[in-house]
This record gives sequence, C-alpha cells and structure tokens, in this order.
Amino acid sequence: MTAPESVRAPAGPPRRSSRQGQVPVVAVVALGGALGATARYALALHWPTPPGGFPWATFWTNVVGCAVIGVFMVVITDIRAAHRLVRPFFGTGVLGGFTTFSTYAVDIQKLLDHGRAATGLAYLAATLLAALTAVWLASTAARRVLKRRQP
Repeated sequence: MTAPESVRAPAGPPRRSSRQGQVPVVAVVALGGALGATARYALALHWPTPPGGFPWATFWTNVVGCAVIGVFMVVITDIRAAHRLVRPFFGTGVLGGFTTFSTYAVDIQKLLDHGRAATGLAYLAATLLAALTAVWLASTAARRVLKRRQP
C-alpha cells in the first residue's frame, strides 16, 4: 500500500547532505589560510624579532590584517553581495591565516620568558588597541568613501 498523494514527499532533485555542502567552504578556507599564512611567514622571515625584542612583524601583520578585514567587510556587505565562497576564502582563510593572534600569544610568552614583562604587557595592550582601532578606522573610512561615490 502506498501513501496518498497528499502525504508523499515532493519529487525533485535529491538533497545534498549538509556535510557535502560544506566541502567547498572548507576547501576555500584551507586554500586561503595557506596563502595568508605563507604571506605572514614570509613577512616574519623578512623582519625577524631578536630574542627579547618587540615583535614588530607580528604587530604590524595583525594591525594591517585587521584594517583589511574592516574594508573587506564593508565592501562585501555594503557594496554588493559576493559569491558565497568569497567571505570564507578571503575573510576566514586568507586574512585568518595572515593575522596571527596565536603567534601574538607566543610572542608575549617569549617576552615574559626573557624577563621583559613590561614590554610583553605593552605589546599585549598595544596590539589589541591597534588592531581594534585599525578595523574601526578602515571600515569607517571605507563607508565614507562609498558614501561620497554615490550619486
């Protein structure tokens, strides 16, 4: 005996599992992360931190990365809708791999291990303040530029 017509599921294309739908997202995040981390590593090699020294490469990587995040989010939310994989690729992948708050924590620990507690605390506060300020200033500036360009 079959179910009456009104009870049967509608015919149509088979539904993909949510896990299959996440494969492209995970792939673009991984690819973007590899690109961002490679850029960060190259910067750290170019601008090494001496033992006990202020980690300028990590500091500026995080500040610049946060500024780019601020502009990027304005562009993809205020200007036009982006492809569904742009945000995971660039925002989460590239910029997530480029900015490095895990290295920030390790740098603080290294400064403390070298007896540079004051420098470590200054780095802790300066990075947080500069990163938050950068994302706010960049997103505010991007919105102002966009407002001026509108007819």
